[in-house]
Amino acid sequence: MATLSDDFSNTRALIIEGNPGMRSMLAGQMRDFGVKTVVQCGRVVDARRNLEYQSFDFVLCEQHFHDENASGQDLLDDLRRNQLLPFSTVFVMITGEATYTRVAEAAESALDGYLLKPHKPSQLYERLQQARQRKAALQDIFTAIEENDFERAAKLCMAHFESRAPFWLYAARIGAELLLRVDQPLEAKKLYEAVIKAKTLPWAKLGVARSMLDGGQIVAAVSTLENLIKGDPNFADAYDVMGRAQFELGKFEDALATYKMAHKLTPASIGRLQNVGIMSFYAGDRAGAEAALSRTCLLGLDSKIFDCQSLVLMAFVHFERGDHKALQRCVNDFVRLTEKNPELARPQRLARVVDALALLQHHKIAQALVAVREMVQEIRQPAFDFESASNLIGLLSHMAKNAIQLDEVISVMDQLALRFCASRSMSEVLAGAAQPYPLYAEHLRAGNARIIKYAEYAMSLSLRGDPQGAVNELILRGQETLNSKLVESAEMVLVRYAEKIGEAPELHARVQALRAECTVALAPGAQGEGPRKAGALSLRVGGGPVKKAAAG
Repeated sequence: MATLSDDFSNTRALIIEGNPGMRSMLAGQMRDFGVKTVVQCGRVVDARRNLEYQSFDFVLCEQHFHDENASGQDLLDDLRRNQLLPFSTVFVMITGEATYTRVAEAAESALDGYLLKPHKPSQLYERLQQARQRKAALQDIFTAIEENDFERAAKLCMAHFESRAPFWLYAARIGAELLLRVDQPLEAKKLYEAVIKAKTLPWAKLGVARSMLDGGQIVAAVSTLENLIKGDPNFADAYDVMGRAQFELGKFEDALATYKMAHKLTPASIGRLQNVGIMSFYAGDRAGAEAALSRTCLLGLDSKIFDCQSLVLMAFVHFERGDHKALQRCVNDFVRLTEKNPELARPQRLARVVDALALLQHHKIAQALVAVREMVQEIRQPAFDFESASNLIGLLSHMAKNAIQLDEVISVMDQLALRFCASRSMSEVLAGAAQPYPLYAEHLRAGNARIIKYAEYAMSLSLRGDPQGAVNELILRGQETLNSKLVESAEMVLVRYAEKIGEAPELHARVQALRAECTVALAPGAQGEGPRKAGALSLRVGGGPVKKAAAG
């Protein structure tokens, strides 16, 4: 009986190769192997479109495309970052470049194979077979991931790693990624360090840094990343994580420079270009933001990788410049996006912001006020997130600059500041959104100072021997503000002093209920990352809830 690894009779392949002769030869070889359907394309943009809307068992991709400002590596990076390649797809890079650094870079990007030209048909067949064997050997892990049973999948990965079963290194990488996903950064860090001890690999070192960052050890993460980048200046994912760490430290200019370096290494990456544009906008570099975001819209508007927030920020830039036609194009683009995906709430929510800007630009003040007041009414709703807050602040700031103010605007700014200023970096992002009206920016920074005082007072209660009083204070302030930092602080005190708090179970239930009302904020640098964080493997999951391990 034919096994998964040697039966190609029901499979589909995509050949991505700029040279027609080489493309035809590869297609012929795949047909000789028994592949049922072979699709060919000569451009990266066509390949991306095929892969966004169709599934393939095999993808053979050239690394270099002489007539395009893109590479096979850029394509693979964007696809993996945005969960557009399922685990079942075998991706093989084919190139004439035989340098070690390029081969290593491809291997660390979770390629299934890397084939150097010229190659024999038997060599290609062997690569495809090996990749299918790995997927078959780890099928139990992939099945658990598909079912959203991440804890079981992580345990299976650990078993593969500890027993040194076939493909144990790859299993370890997936396992560490799953541990980060279920909020166990310390366990993930231990696994990455075990991999480094067994076999030093750049992705494992980057995983240690990511674990540190998720665990709040930002300075240590930066140090690890500096050493990693020093050893491999072309490791684009390391720059992505460094940019995120610098953002968390409030070093916006450093983060922007780092994101620009990541983009320079992969100029065709839509996600990294979006990072540059979004970070430029909030750092106050409107000219840089316009350049990056306009190119993002040009390259990726019809792509699943495209983030609609890029279009919103472009609309703000056009409004500030008084460019009526360009702003109308943003309105029209959102009409197309919402018509294309009517079931998605986020594009419709963002379209309202752009529509309000257009009303202001056309001096339809009464209608614009109605639209903005509708947004204000949603401030305390769970769906109203950090992105919504920054966009609303931008609208209110432009209105104030044009001598249009809501009577309740200071109260609104108070609510936004107290809910979303969970760190200095986040308050600076909101202040950046308020750049057109500096008075609001200062008001937002003052809100962050109030949150810090609330947290410090609660911690003083804990230090004076009253941890239960500290938790009650943090819950009270959390209910008033819906600030995630205060709720997380309450949970930290509960965990640390559980034995000293008589009502710990009841308080824990209150904290969890409050956490559900608080929206987790998204950093600007993360908005362009897509579902996969920098340095991570793309974990394709099912649509159901995450399964929890049984108690006991």
